Amino acid sequence: MPKNRRASRTARVLLPGAVAVVLLAGCAQGSGEAASAPGSEAASAPGSASPGGTSSGGSPSASRAPATVAPSPAGGPAAGTLLVADFGSDTVTFVDPARGPTGSVEVGTAPYGLVLGEDGRAWVATAEGVAVVDTTARKRIALVPYETDTGPVTNGEYRGGGMGIALAPDGRRVYVGVNVPGGNGTLEVIDTAALRVTDAVPVGRRPFDVDVSRDGGEVYATNHDSFDVTVVDAGTLAPRRVEVAPYGTEGGLGSWLKPHYTAVRPSDGRLLLPFEGERLAVVDPRTGRTTIEPMTADTHQHGTTVTPDGTLFTVGTGPIDPAEDEGPSLTARRPDGAERVYPLDGPHEDVAVSPNGRTAYVTGGFTRDGYWDGLSVVDLESGDTRRLAAGSRPLGIVVL
Repeated sequence: MPKNRRASRTARVLLPGAVAVVLLAGCAQGSGEAASAPGSEAASAPGSASPGGTSSGGSPSASRAPATVAPSPAGGPAAGTLLVADFGSDTVTFVDPARGPTGSVEVGTAPYGLVLGEDGRAWVATAEGVAVVDTTARKRIALVPYETDTGPVTNGEYRGGGMGIALAPDGRRVYVGVNVPGGNGTLEVIDTAALRVTDAVPVGRRPFDVDVSRDGGEVYATNHDSFDVTVVDAGTLAPRRVEVAPYGTEGGLGSWLKPHYTAVRPSDGRLLLPFEGERLAVVDPRTGRTTIEPMTADTHQHGTTVTPDGTLFTVGTGPIDPAEDEGPSLTARRPDGAERVYPLDGPHEDVAVSPNGRTAYVTGGFTRDGYWDGLSVVDLESGDTRRLAAGSRPLGIVVL
């Protein structure tokens, strides 16, 4: 890394190997409306384009059911089929990794994150509510509206509504981070049997990601604009704020160098948050202590996932400063800290890994300008990468 850039950042950086005690504080209380009736589809107001955002196909109207663009194949989607959230539209798209898109289902305005249950239902965080999709029938079976008042339904980078989303290990609850433009967000809790919101917990600003501990006892909302993770006790729903800001929080580069996505390390439950291909923040959610480990990709980092063997995958979206930073990439980081960096063509946002651990699928949607309509398919052994057209500004991704 050029010396001038390193000097400009490390004025507020925790050095590798250093340990910092993070601040713990409560968050402001949220409020909301009543949820939909079990099993019903509640319509939301039509969306309008936000300033600087991309236009979408609009939200579903109250008088019509969501359209299924392609018929379901007999027996449902084949194993290994991908499902992506089309942030630039109002759909999710099924993708054959070899052939490309095989059909789409309308779910709601500007879908962001999605999670898959063992029963084959996908839960999709949209601007209007959480859509429930039967991936075998390829049909939206419910739309659970938020209790939190997020303002008008819009699209684009700063739209209100659901962002990160996660499913409890027992499948009984879905947790969704709800963005409230200009203010703190909430973590809404959905009963997956009743299909309704049962609780709303205050969290920080713009909850990009939501994760759950392996035992289901804690939920973690990663809040981009407040430089923190809200740790929520799944039993009491009591929240605790853990600041995660290895570059500081005050202006300048600090306005860019914020937490985006988190992975829960399988071995010990610690939270892994990559920053800039330079720093990996390793957070103990119980003590609130953070350690910093060096990384090597030297690029702005967003989406993460971790495989059962503890390998962390994180998406490099590209440089903050093209004169000094490296371009887009995918980092695979082994538990011993060894990294392999796979260069990518153009910005990307999120990543999923095939069950056999041989292939990574990286979405080209990206939350800022520079997005594209497709995926990069990365052979993790050879390093070969190919582009696959799919969806409309795809962000979240799961492997069916």
